[in-house]
Amino acid sequence: MCYKYPCPSKRAQGNTRTLYSLHCTRAHTGASSMAAGMNASALCFVLLVVMAAGGASAQLSTGFYSSSCPGALGAVASVVQSAVAKEPRMGASILRLFFHDCFVQGCDGSLLLDDTASFQGEKTAMPNNGSVRGFEVIDAIKVAVENICPGVVSCADVLAIAARDSVVALGGPNWAVKVGRRDSTTASFSGANNNIPPPTSGLANLTSLFAAQGLSQKDMVALSGSHTIGQARCTNFRAHIYNETDIDSGFAGTRQSGCPPNSGSGDNNLAPLDLQTPTAFENNYYKNLVAKKGLLHSDQELFNGGATDPLVQYYVSSQSAFFADFVAGMIKMGDISPLTGNNGEIRKNCRKSN
Repeated sequence: MCYKYPCPSKRAQGNTRTLYSLHCTRAHTGASSMAAGMNASALCFVLLVVMAAGGASAQLSTGFYSSSCPGALGAVASVVQSAVAKEPRMGASILRLFFHDCFVQGCDGSLLLDDTASFQGEKTAMPNNGSVRGFEVIDAIKVAVENICPGVVSCADVLAIAARDSVVALGGPNWAVKVGRRDSTTASFSGANNNIPPPTSGLANLTSLFAAQGLSQKDMVALSGSHTIGQARCTNFRAHIYNETDIDSGFAGTRQSGCPPNSGSGDNNLAPLDLQTPTAFENNYYKNLVAKKGLLHSDQELFNGGATDPLVQYYVSSQSAFFADFVAGMIKMGDISPLTGNNGEIRKNCRKSN
């Protein structure tokens, strides 16, 4: 038995799960009981110290590469800035890659893995197939980082940093990105199909899918503000502009001119998610929602007589509040189930495991 210092529970051990198999020794009867109890106490105390140290070493931090690859952040920013200057839409595409990665197995770079004859990745899952883009920019960043620090910076971290730099490049807020993630060797096709909120989602489903990732309704509304940049395909907003009533009629007509009513016709035609400034990161997205000019059904659900209406109105009145909550949400999302320590790997090529 333990004396004064109880053995740590499984919950307290964090990532040091193997120590759960260790048990406190039970002291024998007689004169040795007190000594045995004290020895057991010492053992439990040492285990607690070791586990605390192990947990601390596995945490993400903003300075993870400050010694091992001090040029990493600059290398990422350079490639992102060039790509966004060439095609402003790319900023939204890279940000979306990060969202879709983190919602499946956590922020582990699994989305970046290509399919092979023996491996099914996430790129062909319904929310991603023919839709996610920007992989060549991530490839270019990885090459740039490998040139200065071979085998040090993970693809998962490249994507996290690139998402921040994309927001900044389009006029949005800046923040310190926590890094130290490692790359997965697996992917989840079913996870991509089930975890990523579809554009047909109602408020309850959106809330549930974000909650499953540890994100609050406030996080959800703030992170949805990423739709202040980028474009969507006709197939994803056709039903909203033709069949639904929670939409401004003039706006619906404008969008119908570029999106035929029948499936299979013009499915990939694009329209800006933010009617006003699709290449500038600000709060016009929320102003559009209040005016019933949300492009996607899931967008307009955030302002449709439900619990999130007041928050949308708050972000309309205060862009700084939106920026602050968006940053908080991005940091929180970036903390979803990272691989750290000896888990995963540092891929040489983001498209395939080593």
